[in-house]
Amino acid sequence: MNDGFHAEPLSADRWGDFEAVMGPRGACYDCWCTYFRLVPAERKSFSGSEKKDFMRQRVNEGPPPGLIGYLGERPVGWVQVGPRADVPNWNSPRTVSRPLEEADAGDPAVWAVSCFFIVSKERGKGLSHRMLDAAVAHARTAGARVIDACPIERTKQSKSVGLYVGSRRIFEAAGFSEVASRKEGRPLVRLVL
Repeated sequence: MNDGFHAEPLSADRWGDFEAVMGPRGACYDCWCTYFRLVPAERKSFSGSEKKDFMRQRVNEGPPPGLIGYLGERPVGWVQVGPRADVPNWNSPRTVSRPLEEADAGDPAVWAVSCFFIVSKERGKGLSHRMLDAAVAHARTAGARVIDACPIERTKQSKSVGLYVGSRRIFEAAGFSEVASRKEGRPLVRLVL
Protein backbone atom coordinates (compact mmCIF):
# COMPACT_ATOMS: atom_id res chain seq x y z
CA MET A 1 0.00 0.00 0.00
CA ASN A 2 1.66 3.20 -1.17
CA ASP A 3 -0.32 5.82 0.73
CA GLY A 4 2.72 7.47 2.30
CA PHE A 5 2.25 5.85 5.71
CA HIS A 6 5.16 6.27 8.09
CA ALA A 7 5.58 6.56 11.84
CA GLU A 8 7.97 8.83 13.69
CA PRO A 9 9.02 9.05 17.36
CA LEU A 10 7.12 11.73 19.28
CA SER A 11 9.68 14.40 20.07
CA ALA A 12 9.15 18.02 21.13
CA ASP A 13 9.21 19.24 17.51
CA ARG A 14 6.27 16.92 16.72
CA TRP A 15 4.09 18.06 19.64
CA GLY A 16 1.69 19.87 17.30
CA ASP A 17 1.13 16.61 15.43
CA PHE A 18 0.36 14.82 18.71
CA GLU A 19 -2.19 17.56 19.52
CA ALA A 20 -3.73 17.12 16.07
CA VAL A 21 -4.17 13.37 16.62
CA MET A 22 -5.48 13.75 20.18
CA GLY A 23 -7.94 16.48 19.19
CA PRO A 24 -9.28 19.23 21.43
CA ARG A 25 -10.38 16.79 24.17
CA GLY A 26 -7.09 14.89 24.42
CA ALA A 27 -8.45 11.68 22.88
CA CYS A 28 -10.26 9.49 25.42
CA TYR A 29 -12.02 12.12 27.55
CA ASP A 30 -9.07 14.43 28.19
CA CYS A 31 -6.66 11.56 28.88
CA TRP A 32 -3.75 12.83 26.77
CA CYS A 33 -2.34 9.29 27.13
CA THR A 34 -1.65 9.70 30.85
CA TYR A 35 -3.84 6.82 32.05
CA PHE A 36 -0.92 4.47 32.67
CA ARG A 37 1.52 7.25 33.62
CA LEU A 38 -0.24 8.88 36.59
CA VAL A 39 -1.42 7.19 39.77
CA PRO A 40 -5.24 7.09 39.85
CA ALA A 41 -5.68 9.73 42.57
CA GLU A 42 -3.42 12.16 40.73
CA ARG A 43 -4.99 11.41 37.35
CA LYS A 44 -8.50 12.01 38.74
CA SER A 45 -7.46 15.30 40.32
CA PHE A 46 -5.84 16.64 37.14
CA SER A 47 -7.85 18.69 34.68
CA GLY A 48 -7.54 17.94 30.99
CA SER A 49 -5.13 20.84 30.55
CA GLU A 50 -2.99 19.58 33.45
CA LYS A 51 -2.80 16.14 31.84
CA LYS A 52 -1.84 17.76 28.56
CA ASP A 53 0.87 19.80 30.31
CA PHE A 54 2.12 16.65 32.08
CA MET A 55 2.44 14.80 28.78
CA ARG A 56 4.08 17.75 27.05
CA GLN A 57 6.70 17.89 29.81
CA ARG A 58 7.27 14.14 29.45
CA VAL A 59 7.76 14.54 25.68
CA ASN A 60 10.13 17.48 26.18
CA GLU A 61 12.23 15.46 28.64
CA GLY A 62 12.50 12.49 26.25
CA PRO A 63 13.05 9.82 25.22
CA PRO A 64 10.03 9.61 22.92
CA PRO A 65 7.10 7.90 24.69
CA GLY A 66 5.63 6.60 21.46
CA LEU A 67 5.13 7.11 17.75
CA ILE A 68 2.97 9.37 15.62
CA GLY A 69 1.63 7.76 12.45
CA TYR A 70 1.29 9.77 9.26
CA LEU A 71 -0.40 9.41 5.91
CA GLY A 72 1.88 11.60 3.87
CA GLU A 73 2.37 14.66 6.07
CA ARG A 74 -0.97 14.31 7.87
CA PRO A 75 -0.79 12.94 11.45
CA VAL A 76 -3.40 10.20 11.84
CA GLY A 77 -2.40 7.95 14.74
CA TRP A 78 -0.57 7.40 17.97
CA VAL A 79 0.90 4.36 19.69
CA GLN A 80 2.43 4.54 23.15
CA VAL A 81 5.46 2.23 23.24
CA GLY A 82 8.44 2.14 25.55
CA PRO A 83 9.95 0.38 28.54
CA ARG A 84 7.42 -0.87 31.09
CA ALA A 85 9.04 1.40 33.68
CA ASP A 86 7.79 4.41 31.69
CA VAL A 87 4.15 3.46 32.34
CA PRO A 88 4.13 2.67 36.07
CA ASN A 89 0.37 2.09 36.41
CA TRP A 90 0.62 -0.57 33.73
CA ASN A 91 2.76 -2.50 36.25
CA SER A 92 0.46 -2.17 39.26
CA PRO A 93 -0.11 -5.54 40.97
CA ARG A 94 -3.86 -4.86 40.72
CA THR A 95 -3.94 -4.57 36.91
CA VAL A 96 -4.39 -7.23 34.26
CA SER A 97 -1.30 -5.80 32.55
CA ARG A 98 1.00 -6.43 35.53
CA PRO A 99 4.32 -8.04 34.56
CA LEU A 100 4.91 -11.78 34.51
CA GLU A 101 7.93 -11.35 36.75
CA GLU A 102 8.25 -8.44 39.18
CA ALA A 103 11.69 -7.58 37.77
CA ASP A 104 10.15 -7.01 34.31
CA ALA A 105 8.65 -3.73 35.55
CA GLY A 106 12.09 -2.16 35.87
CA ASP A 107 13.94 -4.02 33.12
CA PRO A 108 14.79 -1.52 30.35
CA ALA A 109 14.64 -4.33 27.77
CA VAL A 110 11.03 -5.26 28.64
CA TRP A 111 8.77 -2.91 26.71
CA ALA A 112 5.02 -2.32 26.54
CA VAL A 113 2.60 -1.24 23.85
CA SER A 114 -0.04 0.27 26.11
CA CYS A 115 -2.20 2.66 24.04
CA PHE A 116 -3.38 3.37 20.51
CA PHE A 117 -5.37 6.24 19.14
CA ILE A 118 -6.40 6.67 15.51
CA VAL A 119 -8.21 9.80 14.34
CA SER A 120 -11.88 8.93 13.90
CA LYS A 121 -12.13 9.31 10.12
CA GLU A 122 -9.23 6.88 9.62
CA ARG A 123 -10.46 4.09 11.92
CA GLY A 124 -11.30 0.71 10.46
CA LYS A 125 -8.67 0.99 7.70
CA GLY A 126 -5.93 -1.18 9.22
CA LEU A 127 -3.83 1.64 10.65
CA SER A 128 -3.56 -0.04 14.07
CA HIS A 129 -1.77 -2.96 12.40
CA ARG A 130 0.65 -0.57 10.74
CA MET A 131 1.17 1.42 13.94
CA LEU A 132 1.93 -1.81 15.82
CA ASP A 133 4.43 -2.90 13.16
CA ALA A 134 6.16 0.46 13.51
CA ALA A 135 6.14 0.14 17.33
CA VAL A 136 7.76 -3.30 17.12
CA ALA A 137 10.44 -2.00 14.74
CA HIS A 138 11.07 0.99 17.03
CA ALA A 139 11.38 -1.23 20.12
CA ARG A 140 13.73 -3.62 18.33
CA THR A 141 15.96 -0.74 17.20
CA ALA A 142 16.01 0.67 20.75
CA GLY A 143 17.21 -2.65 22.23
CA ALA A 144 14.01 -4.14 23.59
CA ARG A 145 14.20 -7.87 24.31
CA VAL A 146 10.44 -8.43 24.63
CA ILE A 147 7.28 -6.39 24.15
CA ASP A 148 4.16 -6.93 26.26
CA ALA A 149 0.63 -5.77 25.57
CA CYS A 150 -2.75 -6.28 27.21
CA PRO A 151 -5.29 -5.95 24.41
CA ILE A 152 -9.02 -6.31 24.52
CA GLU A 153 -10.62 -9.46 23.11
CA ARG A 154 -13.64 -7.75 21.56
CA THR A 155 -15.81 -4.66 21.76
CA LYS A 156 -19.39 -4.04 20.72
CA GLN A 157 -18.24 -1.80 17.87
CA SER A 158 -15.13 -2.18 15.70
CA LYS A 159 -14.41 1.54 16.07
CA SER A 160 -14.98 1.63 19.84
CA VAL A 161 -12.95 4.05 21.96
CA GLY A 162 -12.38 1.05 24.27
CA LEU A 163 -9.87 -0.19 21.72
CA TYR A 164 -7.28 2.24 23.07
CA VAL A 165 -5.39 -0.84 24.36
CA GLY A 166 -5.57 -2.45 20.93
CA SER A 167 -7.45 -5.53 19.81
CA ARG A 168 -6.14 -9.03 20.37
CA ARG A 169 -6.47 -9.63 16.64
CA ILE A 170 -3.84 -7.05 15.67
CA PHE A 171 -1.36 -8.38 18.21
CA GLU A 172 -1.85 -11.98 17.08
CA ALA A 173 -1.34 -10.90 13.46
CA ALA A 174 1.97 -9.34 14.52
CA GLY A 175 3.16 -12.56 16.18
CA PHE A 176 2.34 -11.87 19.83
CA SER A 177 1.33 -14.88 21.97
CA GLU A 178 -0.74 -15.05 25.14
CA VAL A 179 1.42 -15.48 28.26
CA ALA A 180 -1.19 -14.85 30.98
CA SER A 181 -4.96 -14.57 31.34
CA ARG A 182 -5.96 -12.67 34.45
CA LYS A 183 -9.35 -11.43 33.29
CA GLU A 184 -11.57 -12.84 30.60
CA GLY A 185 -11.22 -10.84 27.41
CA ARG A 186 -7.96 -9.09 28.44
CA PRO A 187 -4.98 -11.42 27.81
CA LEU A 188 -1.39 -10.41 28.48
CA VAL A 189 0.44 -11.05 25.21
CA ARG A 190 4.15 -10.99 24.45
CA LEU A 191 6.47 -10.81 21.48
CA VAL A 192 10.04 -12.00 21.99
CA LEU A 193 12.38 -10.02 19.76
